[in-house]
Amino acid sequence: MASHRQSYIVLGAGGFLGINLCRRLTAAGHSVRAFGHPGLFPEQLNGAEFISGNFSDNGELTEALLGRDVAFHLIHSTVPHSANLDVVRDVRENLLPSVAFFELARSAGVKRVIFLSSGGTIYGRAAQIPTEETAPTEPITAYGISKLAIEKYAALYEHLFALDCRILRVANPFGPFQVALKRQGLIAEIVYRALRGEAVEVWGDGGAIRDFVYVDDVVDALELAAAHTGEERIFNIGSGVGHSVQDVLAAVESSLHKEIKIVWKGSRAVDIPVSVLSIARARQCLGWSPKTSFEGGIDQTVDWWKNNIESVTRAMAPAQRQQEAVSGGN
Repeated sequence: MASHRQSYIVLGAGGFLGINLCRRLTAAGHSVRAFGHPGLFPEQLNGAEFISGNFSDNGELTEALLGRDVAFHLIHSTVPHSANLDVVRDVRENLLPSVAFFELARSAGVKRVIFLSSGGTIYGRAAQIPTEETAPTEPITAYGISKLAIEKYAALYEHLFALDCRILRVANPFGPFQVALKRQGLIAEIVYRALRGEAVEVWGDGGAIRDFVYVDDVVDALELAAAHTGEERIFNIGSGVGHSVQDVLAAVESSLHKEIKIVWKGSRAVDIPVSVLSIARARQCLGWSPKTSFEGGIDQTVDWWKNNIESVTRAMAPAQRQQEAVSGGN
């Protein structure tokens, strides 16, 4: 998939997708530079050249970009819920640094940028299900708006300066190394709480439908996007199949062989009733399609949590205490 003649930098390497991508690239023998914060699993980046840095620091970012052919932009500091609570912060921490990044990447001689956008929020309340890349983009969260704006700036830099860009609108990825510290990652949250015997909070009636895609399939798409030579620039990456929250609960219960405790909550304004992506373009133009079934991905995720829950719980504790202090919790 990814070319052996190129060098890579993964921005946001300490996050869920960043870890999985770095592990794949380094295992294949590629030259990988990991940039950002080490996150909860720093040992997983041992095969890469790790540079601790702040995405908003132009000096640190410029130094990290030098000598890299392909940059994977996976950084976003907010989630749909938190972005709506502080729209100005979302713009300041995500949109503005991303625009600066395109300029720095161009100046540093980066040949291609892969930007991780959001297939779950870009389209808003889509009329067309499954939703194609050509559908109207009407996000109803600040998160989706900033992702869309970054896409537009990527296109601008390609138009003005020939900075080659590919955009992946990823649905709802899940799998090993995902933890739900930022209220994002439904499957990770359900499995974690179920294994600990804790209740799971469900917003609405559990009927909301989402497109879930296993992390290994997302990494496949990222690699293919790095090597893509066609004219298309934007690709939906999902399963093309919808599963409700109730479906997720049932699948996890089946995999764990235990009943999950549920606390029902009211619906939220940021929640879209149905979000399922059409992946026809990715199949045709990237040669990509998901290999892991929903149930198979759930089983692999459950197995990972069973083997790692004690170490992950210890690693999560400081971040959880910090979140509670910020929110005024006890």
